[in-house]
Amino acid sequence: MSALKILILNGPNLGHIGTRQPEIYGSQTMDDMPELLARVMGDRAGDVELAHFQSNSEGGLIDRLERAREEGVDGVVFNAGAYTHTSLALADCLAWIGIPCVEVHISNIWARTDQPLRQKSLMGERCVGVIAGFGILGYALGVQALHQRLRA
Repeated sequence: MSALKILILNGPNLGHIGTRQPEIYGSQTMDDMPELLARVMGDRAGDVELAHFQSNSEGGLIDRLERAREEGVDGVVFNAGAYTHTSLALADCLAWIGIPCVEVHISNIWARTDQPLRQKSLMGERCVGVIAGFGILGYALGVQALHQRLRA
């Protein structure tokens, strides 16, 4: 059985995870992902081949999702950043590419009561699940959830 190909996709401003507003988003970086994934998945971590992509551009994210379909990517863990709340184009792309996707947010978007717009997701209904509020651990949990779903 070949390893599952999982794309971790990050939207605008998420190229600075760990340094951008650590009081909201924490201080861990994507460099911490291999250790987190090993801790969450144990021996099954070797059954996953991760690719990472970040873009501040909505079009760049759509292009990468379309390319993922062509490449035979098995699942996507996607933090669309602020596009979560505004991008019908990304939601439409998720609807047609046919790749299972887990939406991830570093902060709990529903607890952001100071900014009600951030409590809404246009992506969520196009995803198999949503994980929010666990920092970058949410990415590893998203990979684990996709692994479980795809290997079941």
